Amino acid sequence: MAVGGAEKDKRVVVVGGGIAGGIIAKSLQSQNEVTLIDPKEYFEIPWAQLRSMVEPSFAERTLIKHSEYLTDAAIIQSHATKVSNREVQTADGRKFPYDYLVVATGHPNYEKIKASNSILIIGGGPTGVELAGEIAVDFPEKKVTLVHKGSRLIEFIGQKASTKTFNWLIKKKVEVILGQTVNLESVSEGGVYVTSGGERINADCHFVCVGKPVASSWLHDSILKSSLDKKGQLIVDENLRVKGYNNIFAIGDITNVPELKLGFLAEKHAGVVAKNLKLSINGAPEKKFAVYKASPPIAMVSLGRKEGVAQLPFGTLFGCLPGKIKSKDLFVGKTRKTLGLKSA
Repeated sequence: MAVGGAEKDKRVVVVGGGIAGGIIAKSLQSQNEVTLIDPKEYFEIPWAQLRSMVEPSFAERTLIKHSEYLTDAAIIQSHATKVSNREVQTADGRKFPYDYLVVATGHPNYEKIKASNSILIIGGGPTGVELAGEIAVDFPEKKVTLVHKGSRLIEFIGQKASTKTFNWLIKKKVEVILGQTVNLESVSEGGVYVTSGGERINADCHFVCVGKPVASSWLHDSILKSSLDKKGQLIVDENLRVKGYNNIFAIGDITNVPELKLGFLAEKHAGVVAKNLKLSINGAPEKKFAVYKASPPIAMVSLGRKEGVAQLPFGTLFGCLPGKIKSKDLFVGKTRKTLGLKSA
């Protein structure tokens, strides 16, 4: 490829078309031959998906086609299946050579919720709590049950804020069952779920909001197999380069960075990797590379449209203030602006 008659600098392949992979591809496309490999032609802003499940009009802003922001890059709609020292192979047999590789592979819907009178949510972390809150506010007539194996909701936030979150859900008529799990293999045909404590829950549908394995199975028989830890995460250095390689980077959930796996942190990873890729391509010394430091437990959890709970380094906040910061727009406008798109 060429820009204004000049050859582009390097071939950069980005595997994974989430927000973080998208940011890197966009930041490098003007000067480099960028290829984005993703099975979908779009991505959904992950932390806004729960609102989208209950508000279809909001979903239109959270679903972004790769072609909208990647105007000067190749978009390959396929799964990556193999990686060697020189190229990435996709499920359809094509091979894409690279000078630099970025691995950004991370981990149902409105009609399902609308059609159900009773809903079971499994998992009381940020995702489960946000989903319960969104449904309780938008569909107050529906019976929502949340089952969490821990002794309290969102364990990494302060006890006081956790208790307030629990009370907020109870006030919204969400049934919260703590200290128990649900065996999904024993669900009866009538939609009866049984908890580890023997409680029977009637629900028309369920959503699993607990940790999912990272998408790294395609790397197990590749050159990167020795760079994976026991959890299947890629071991990275302070510059987010994969262990043993100077030209391969990883970002987001697939890294072994010891921090919560949250969308806004993946965006921070993307900023660091984009900068380091540009420096590396331009031959800058490593001492100039950006360093990524693991983030302390920081998170903002929406509770409906106007309230929320925030875990910050200095403590926790609950109520309208964190709600105003996140709940109104869920940072969708900001993310769209980062990609050079209209915020509204």
